Parts: sequence; structure tokens; C-alpha cells
Amino acid sequence: MEFTVQQIADLLQGQVQGDGQATVNRLAKIEEGTPGALSFLSNPKYEHFLYTTGASAVIVGKTLELKQAVTTNLILVEDPYSAFSTLLEVYQQALASMREGVEEPCFLGENSSIGPNHYRGAFSYIGKNCRVGKNVHIYPNAYIGDNVTIGDNTVIYAGAKIYPETVIGSSCTIHAGAVVGSDGFGFAPQKDGSYKTIPQIGNVVLEDHVSIGANATIDCATMGSTIIRLGSKIDNLVQIAHNVEIGQHTVVAAQTGISGSAKIGNHCTIAGQVGIVGHISIADKTIVGAQSGVSKTIKETGTFIQGSPAFDYKQNLRAMSVFRKLPELQKQVDELREKR
Repeated sequence: MEFTVQQIADLLQGQVQGDGQATVNRLAKIEEGTPGALSFLSNPKYEHFLYTTGASAVIVGKTLELKQAVTTNLILVEDPYSAFSTLLEVYQQALASMREGVEEPCFLGENSSIGPNHYRGAFSYIGKNCRVGKNVHIYPNAYIGDNVTIGDNTVIYAGAKIYPETVIGSSCTIHAGAVVGSDGFGFAPQKDGSYKTIPQIGNVVLEDHVSIGANATIDCATMGSTIIRLGSKIDNLVQIAHNVEIGQHTVVAAQTGISGSAKIGNHCTIAGQVGIVGHISIADKTIVGAQSGVSKTIKETGTFIQGSPAFDYKQNLRAMSVFRKLPELQKQVDELREKR
């Protein structure tokens, strides 16, 4: 696919500085740009590449002040990172739209329906009584159990597993190997030391514009629903336990584990390798730093916490500063004891 620089600028509501009729046909990092490539600059530490890149066009911020002349064409936008993200989304949709129809063999169960302009890859399976919207792409070896609902424009990548009764909204993305709706970790201890399985009869609900990363697992509720709300993004290798609720536009990074019945607010940021205990609540706009362990409810909106157990980020930094000095402090204490 080939576009003019002006066409790209119109799409991003930007302005061209240079030759608007120059053409681009691929995307590239600014440091790897060659003729025909389109790049972007948002991080100032990469600005020096702007003056040497071979890319035909670069998306930059309107407020950027050039330190020297450039040989590339510029597309001036309010937010280069967001603009480039928009461009990637359009590019991905264009690639997806090239796939339509049904590859054989695949299976569509009794009383199930799927909307127009869909794609079903080879060896994909859709169970009974499913309702699948229009423009849905289901890649090879994906499994969709009975009584599942999937909204319009959703993509289910290869090898994803969607358990029965799951509800998936519109414009969602389920990446390869993800498991949505597996049993929650429910076992009742018995007097003889064994464990009795507690049937998990609830489901999972993903609202619109939710993304689930590769090999992430989301357990169904014991009763009711495990819920991921509008616009939230779950990274690869995340475990979300039964009856968890994650609010709108919250992001959860890789290797995080969220225990059963925890409630995460809206617009939260949960960094990588975070552990969250069950039956607690985390307020809106909370940021949890990487490798933190959250063991109690966070009530105050906009809190930034770090550590295990997690507490205020700045206090944690001060505590770590003291912790690093403990060997020297211990040495000083020992020397004082010897002088007594």
C-alpha cells in the first residue's frame, strides 16, 4: 500500500512541512528509516536521528524547534506518539480487512450465527448457540465454546480459547494463546487434608475495546461475572482470578497476578510483576510500581504506590535509601560498641 505524505497528514489532522506529494509505503523506526518509510519522533533523546534519517517522512510535534535543517518531510501533529498509534491501528485494520471468508476445515455449531465480512481461519471452532457480530476475525485453531457472544470488529488470534458463556464486546482483541473463562481457583479444604473442587458456574464479561495479551488467563466467576470494563488493556502473561473487576481504561502489565474478588478502579496503571491479594479494592487512577505486592485496600484516588508490601512511592524511595545504608550503619554501631 502506498500513500502520499499529504494523505497521511489528512488522516492524522496534521500539517505537512515539505513535499506533500512524496509517497510512503511502509513504517519504520526513525533510526532505521530509508526512502519510502514513514517514521515518528516523540522521545527527545532520538531527535538527533531526525537530521540523519533516510525516511521519506517523519511525524513530529508541532512545537518541535529544529536545531538544523532536515532532508525528510515532516508531518506536524499535536501528539506524535498518539498520532503514530492511530496510524498503526489503521494499518492493522487494513491488513485485517484483506482476510475474509472461511478457510476449511472449520466448525460452526448448531444455532450459532456470525455477521457479514467475517473471517474464520482453518481449524477454528465455534460452539452451539453463539452470536458473533460483523467484521469479526477468528484466526486458525481458535476455540469458542457454547453460548458465547462476540461483538462487531473483534479479533480472536490463533490458538485463543474462549470458554462457554463468555461475553466479549465490540472492537476487542484476544491475542494468541489467551484463555478467557477458565475455572477459578476454588477448592474447599477438607478435614482429611484433601481439597474439594468448588464448581465455577459464572462467566467472564469483556466490555468494548478491551485487549487481552498473549497467554493471559482470565478465570470465570464462581457465581456472577469476572468483568474487564471498557477500554482496559491486559498485557501478556497476566493472571486474573475469579470475580475480579477491572475498571475502565486501566492497564495491567505482564506477569501481574490479581487474586479473586479484587476490585481495580478506572484509569489505573498496574506495572509488571505486581501481586494483588484478593477481596481488596484499588481506587481510581492508582499507579502500582513494578514488582509491588498490594495487600490492603487503596482508598485515595491518584495514589502512587511501590514495594512489597506496597506503600507511598516517595516514602518507599526514602526507605530504600536507608535500607541501602544499613550495612554501613551496622558497621558504625559495632565500632561504637567496641569503644564502650
